[in-house]
Amino acid sequence: MRTYLVVIDDSPESSLALRFAARRAARTGGGVIVLAIVQPQDFLAFSGVQATIEAEAREHAEGLVAAAADAVVQEANVTPQIMVKSGKPVEIVRDVISGNEAIAALVLGTAASGAPGPLVAHFTGHDAGTLPCPVMVVPGGIDIARLDELS
Repeated sequence: MRTYLVVIDDSPESSLALRFAARRAARTGGGVIVLAIVQPQDFLAFSGVQATIEAEAREHAEGLVAAAADAVVQEANVTPQIMVKSGKPVEIVRDVISGNEAIAALVLGTAASGAPGPLVAHFTGHDAGTLPCPVMVVPGGIDIARLDELS
């Protein structure tokens, strides 16, 4: 089955990427994997404080994937696989893709203006040709009607 991997966060552009992937999956008889990444903290606090910060970040990510899963079901009547992983985003994305041959594309959203996010910059920059699947970049400034038309 053709599966679209979408990395989500709190940004509006990740919502657009999710919508695009959900609609493509519905039209192609495919699936969606919704991935939220809990990034490592750059600082070390007292162990109890650090554990609380990490638990809150994971809880937030779990809420994101749950809401995203609901959006996929509502938008496309596709039940997605959800994942919350901890680590460096580029490494996590590579691991997920290398562990699942059904992934047909990595779908990322980019902001309507300004520099692209780190995943978009990485996977469309110097490392663009190293993935075993295409990278689809959904522009943050796209009109919803046009996005739906294209998906």
